[in-house]
Amino acid sequence: MPVPAEYQRASDQFYDYLVDARDTAGFWSTHVTYTMTQGVFQVFRRRLSTKDAIAFANILPICLRALFVSDWDVDEEKKLFTSLEEMTEEVKLLRKDHNFSTETAIKDVAKALRRQVDEEAFDNLLAQLPEGAMEFWQS
Repeated sequence: MPVPAEYQRASDQFYDYLVDARDTAGFWSTHVTYTMTQGVFQVFRRRLSTKDAIAFANILPICLRALFVSDWDVDEEKKLFTSLEEMTEEVKLLRKDHNFSTETAIKDVAKALRRQVDEEAFDNLLAQLPEGAMEFWQS
C-alpha cells in the first residue's frame, strides 16, 4: 500500500497553513505564526478531556495534529472556557518574551485552520465538545 497522500504532503500543507495564518494575522514571519498557533492550541487543549482533545487532534492535518499534542502535560488542571480576551492573554503567556500574538490570535488561527480542514466535520465535532468549544473556533 502506498503512503497516504496526507503524509506525503504533510510538510507542504503545514507550511501552507503557516503562510495563511501569517497573512491573516498580519505577521512578518511564519516563526511568529508557529508560536501563536501553538499557544492557541494549548489554551484550547486545557479546556478538554484527554478523550475530547484526541478527537479534536484527529480532525487536524498531520503536522497541526502533532503541534496540538506536543508538550502536553496530561496532568495539567483542566480549565473552563472564559472570555476570548482572557483566553487570548493566556495564549500570550507561551514563550512570552518571544510571543507576538495579536489581540485576535484565536480568531486568526481559527480562520486559517478552517481553511485546512473539512469544515462540516470540524463543526460536527465541535458540537460534541464542551460548551465554549464551538465559540472558541468561530472565525
